[in-house]
Amino acid sequence: MKVRSAYILVSHGSRDRRPQLAMAKLGQLLSDKLGVEVGTATLELGPLPLHAQICELANRAIAVGCKQLQVLPLFLLPGVHVMEDIPAAVALAQQALGNRMAIEIRPYLGSHGGLEQLLATQQQELLADAWILLSHGSRRVGGNQHVLEMASKLSAMAAYWSLRPSLESSIAELAAAGAASIGILPYFLFAGGITEAIAWRVRQLLFEFPTVQLQLGKPIEASVELADLILELT
Repeated sequence: MKVRSAYILVSHGSRDRRPQLAMAKLGQLLSDKLGVEVGTATLELGPLPLHAQICELANRAIAVGCKQLQVLPLFLLPGVHVMEDIPAAVALAQQALGNRMAIEIRPYLGSHGGLEQLLATQQQELLADAWILLSHGSRRVGGNQHVLEMASKLSAMAAYWSLRPSLESSIAELAAAGAASIGILPYFLFAGGITEAIAWRVRQLLFEFPTVQLQLGKPIEASVELADLILELT
């Protein structure tokens, strides 16, 4: 007999309402597909610490007969949040719940190879002759290997918003190599403060590199296609 599961999406958290709305939309898309409630929680800026948010959803799920809770990390890189913070919160929640609910952490979103196709679709729409995959970046050792691999698959140069190589240095390198049109693919899930800052910086860089056309793509965003990828990780 299959164990009845509940699900919770975990993201970083933001003061900007746009990621919150996108999370709610994604949760609803998954709920419609799974036929059960899909909760959402944040590591930071939530109403409660993450372990308490997990316990809150788990108790609701126990009340309707669920025996397992699947935690779905909505992170693109295996950084500190994925490798340390979420497991620590889950361990606290499991300790509080005891044997009333089994909690399982599923693979982080960025581990799904299907994200490549979502980014490749943007490439077809922008039609540049050189590409930059722009990620926030992780300071954890090995945390950016995934970005390098994804960039390679997309024939793009990897750049980082918070680390080196930066967006500016990557544009300069491609321009020096003769690129006339550069497409920038933001490797971010939802629109928010950082993606706005990126767009503002790109507008500045248009003046710094007047001979190069810069085209900025969109973050991945909540969609049926993204929900399908997440579903495959459950």
